[in-house]
This record gives sequence, structure tokens and C-alpha cells, in this order.
Amino acid sequence: MSGLARSPLEVLASSFTGAFEGRGFEGLCTPDVHYEDPIAVEPLAGPAALDDHALLLRRAIPDLSIERISSALGDGRHACVPWRLTGRHDGELEVLPATGRELSLHGLHYLELSDGAVRRARGFFDLYDAATQLGLLPERGGLGETALLLLRGFGMRRRGSEDG
Repeated sequence: MSGLARSPLEVLASSFTGAFEGRGFEGLCTPDVHYEDPIAVEPLAGPAALDDHALLLRRAIPDLSIERISSALGDGRHACVPWRLTGRHDGELEVLPATGRELSLHGLHYLELSDGAVRRARGFFDLYDAATQLGLLPERGGLGETALLLLRGFGMRRRGSEDG
């Protein structure tokens, strides 16, 4: 470790991503923290709800690892924390049985801060990419994706077609 001190924002960002790995959200978030991400069915409220959500992820991906992929950006009131999640989907996630497949997702969390604590957090990642990696949806650009789009009523376009 270098002799340079880390900024409070970097400490907060590392603590926030580490909380998903089991270090807990208590003391990191305000008591009324509000949280959303693509797999949270409803918005979550309070550090205990975030801990429960993180536990579900760790049960689904027992070797869950979340690494910071760049510095956090922020102004003291808001922050953006980029990350990469890796692990093998060896456990059940709600109604999704284990697939045994490796997962590698890039994402980020937008945070609203209050006195250095997380008051609101919203996570973003490509849910379609996750489903593709888990073998639940077809790869992008293939016949399977085209069939899904047709079923959804989006029509069919040839690649390179300018008239859509």
C-alpha cells in the first residue's frame, strides 16, 4: 500500500462495493437509504433490506467478486462508482435455478450522498448481457434474437438496411 491517503469518496466507493460481498451496509448508508437495480423487484429501503439483497446475490453467486474498475466520480453530493462483477452462478436466484455458468458484468452505481453516507443508490448493468451469459437468452445479432424481436412485435430488419 502506498503512503498516499485515499479520498473519502474512494473509501466510500470501496466500502459500498465491498458491502455486496458481505461487509454490510449499516453505517455506510443513511437509515432511510433507498436502493434500486435491475434485479431488485421493488425499490429497497434501509440498510437491512440492502444486506438481504446482497445475501441473495451471494447465494446465487457464492464466489461473487466485485472489483472497482476506475476511480469514483463525485462532487460530495453525488457519486458514480463503476465496477465489474464476476463469479459462477451456482445457486438459485429467486425463480432462476443455478446455471453453473460464469458471469462477468460491468456496471455502475449512481449514489446520492448525505453527510458522507449513501442516501439513494441506483445500480445499472446490462440485464440482457447477464441473461445471455447465463444461457437464458440468445446472443445479440443472431437468429434467436431476431425471433425474439419478432415475437415482441418489433418487426424484422436486415442488417445494413437503411429503410428500417
